[in-house]
Amino acid sequence: MSQQVITPELCEWIADQSRVGHASESILAAMLGSGWDEAVARQALARTLGQSATLTAPPGTTPGLPEPDLSRFTPVIDAGDRQVKVVMALRQPRVVVFGELLSEEECDGIIALATQRLARSETVATGAEGSEVNAARTSDGMFFERGEAELIQRVEARIAALLRWPLDHGEGLQVLRYRPGAEYQPHYDYFDPGHVSTPGILRRGGQRVGTLVVYLNTPVAGGSTIFPDIGLDVAPVKGNAVFFSYDRPHPATQTLHGGSPVVEGEKWVATKWLRQGVFT
Repeated sequence: MSQQVITPELCEWIADQSRVGHASESILAAMLGSGWDEAVARQALARTLGQSATLTAPPGTTPGLPEPDLSRFTPVIDAGDRQVKVVMALRQPRVVVFGELLSEEECDGIIALATQRLARSETVATGAEGSEVNAARTSDGMFFERGEAELIQRVEARIAALLRWPLDHGEGLQVLRYRPGAEYQPHYDYFDPGHVSTPGILRRGGQRVGTLVVYLNTPVAGGSTIFPDIGLDVAPVKGNAVFFSYDRPHPATQTLHGGSPVVEGEKWVATKWLRQGVFT
């Protein structure tokens, strides 16, 4: 499978199939039936069709994916109340690094609000419903209710405008603190379709389709956000953020990511997860 190559002829075939009315799902199914590796097939679809390759959203949810307006690739994007810089953008998988999404004062304000409510971070329980402490995630964290404070409301509205995704399709901001040596080993943010707790989770807004990690401070050393599948490390810089999206709960999205160990100092981040539908 590793020998499969996305050729101009393959891209032209995909384009032809799309022009005659075949949906992305049908083209993908045909490629898989012909022996194409799913990761390669999906890359070919995304390369040829762009955002139109996104799989159809379930009834009652918003179609497509959260996506900043990079159509003209201007150096800044208007996010309503703030001009946000575009530092780097990768098309497949979709990864965008933003500069100065938050001001220094906003970063400090979120940390101050979160400090008194920190507890050991948990993950979805391995073999049962609910959550549990996991050795792979050695941080302290807390969740804000959506819109619970003026500062949180302002930041959430800015994120919604930047990513062009409904505000009510987002979970509450999660703030995490990583002390020296703390890390979050590589993982996916979507919910595993085969897990016992997933059906209940999905009733609250459908699958996750995007992640925005905002850096609330700059550690002295370490703490980068890593994407092992694509060899990308994003430096944690105060006020900056990294965004990535995933159109289905599958490793083929290449969105495996983690937080590398903090070497010196602390790392504070605020994470916003985006759902297909209204999160309740």
